[in-house]
Amino acid sequence: MTRPRNSLRTKSFASQKDFHVACAVTVDEEFLGVLQEELTPWFHVEVRRNYDNLDRWTKQHNVAVVLLDIDTEGEDPLGGLSILSQLRRLHDNITLISLSRNRKRSVEKQAVTAGADAHFRNPVDIVELRATMLEILRRRTEEAERNRMRQQALGASRFQDFVGASEPMRMVYDAIQQVASSSINVVIRGESGTGKELAARAIVALSPRAKKPYVRLNCGALPENLIESELFGSEKGAFTGAIESRPGQIELADGGTLFLDEIATLNIALQTKLLRVLEDHQVQRLGGRTLRKIDFRLICATNESLEAMVRTGKFREDLYYRIHVVPIHLPPLRERVGDISLLCDYFLEVHCLANGLPVKRISADALAALEEHTWPGNVRELENLIQRLLVTVRRDEIVATDLPSRVLARSVAAHEAILVPEEGTDFDGEIRRLEVALLTTALRRAGGSKAAAARLLNMDGQRIKYLCRKYAI
Repeated sequence: MTRPRNSLRTKSFASQKDFHVACAVTVDEEFLGVLQEELTPWFHVEVRRNYDNLDRWTKQHNVAVVLLDIDTEGEDPLGGLSILSQLRRLHDNITLISLSRNRKRSVEKQAVTAGADAHFRNPVDIVELRATMLEILRRRTEEAERNRMRQQALGASRFQDFVGASEPMRMVYDAIQQVASSSINVVIRGESGTGKELAARAIVALSPRAKKPYVRLNCGALPENLIESELFGSEKGAFTGAIESRPGQIELADGGTLFLDEIATLNIALQTKLLRVLEDHQVQRLGGRTLRKIDFRLICATNESLEAMVRTGKFREDLYYRIHVVPIHLPPLRERVGDISLLCDYFLEVHCLANGLPVKRISADALAALEEHTWPGNVRELENLIQRLLVTVRRDEIVATDLPSRVLARSVAAHEAILVPEEGTDFDGEIRRLEVALLTTALRRAGGSKAAAARLLNMDGQRIKYLCRKYAI
């Protein structure tokens, strides 16, 4: 393709709002003439005879489809590939269709790798080209609508920092709202990774103490010899290394909220001191004599059975009743399977944007496998998996085969039982049904075009014609 410095045709787009704008970049005048005729009334075709400022021009004129002739003259006969790649990088939503007279299949592969949605060899079958353009636009429109609906569903399923619209989660939201306005003590119960700290933050955010101090202490993260001074504070010289007086987390929470995560890890001696603070509303630092009056709300969290610990003497019964005024139970992810798709959409959007990546999507088969997994690590495990998949999967869509074997195990077992039941199956009959299903689905997606369907199935035109005749499709 030669690249003369012709100026592009100019035309007002004000009257073309009912059309998709297609930009044809080629010097093939015969092709352009047929193109203009065959694409009307679905497209308004604008012509450019060189690559100059193509990326900026397509954006300015709201172009929906670019037909790009990638053939060039000179040392690089496929110089348009770099332009194709640049357009895809800058305009993710534009439909790109590459054209070339080169008959090698490797050229088509290079074009698709560079970002083409479809590739045609010249001379082009215009009817097939039009069908392909309309089909790709239809899919993009449907995808945009699905994204809009996902965003709408995601917005409707948000509560503070939680994502979920299932009945178990709605019960959690109701419980949080009920306790937030008071100052009573709360125990948040739930397995690791269910979002106990999110619940604590939600209670605080909705409470009268929202703008007061919020102090968090993970009781299980500190050794026993440090947890006492960290919680109650210490005076200078109270122990080796105490070179100055310092307030504990209880004092720092005065007027606000203290969140004690993993409270079940406190030993009996510390439980006794905490109980005294809750009863007297006073705290005494380690090594000190002064009692300091304090006012704070206590929120605790645990993944242990406090009732069982009370029975075995590992948790004080009086402290249990003092803190266990209102329990809130966070369900494990396996009990709120309906929220998995919402959580996937949320994590994909958050982490793609945070890492400067285009937002990926989860295929139906991958989602089905995720919904069958037991999720021992709950929401934290799901988020971790999504972050890993964003790095390891280069495509726009995450499919079932991208998932780790531990996630697929239950799904594969279920599918095997369906594919080959105990009483056996008709192998040839199943193959025929599968081939017919693949062919009819591909043809439907390709708008009836056998050539386009063959590309979807990665087979040549002769083979798809043979199979269609074989099954009378």
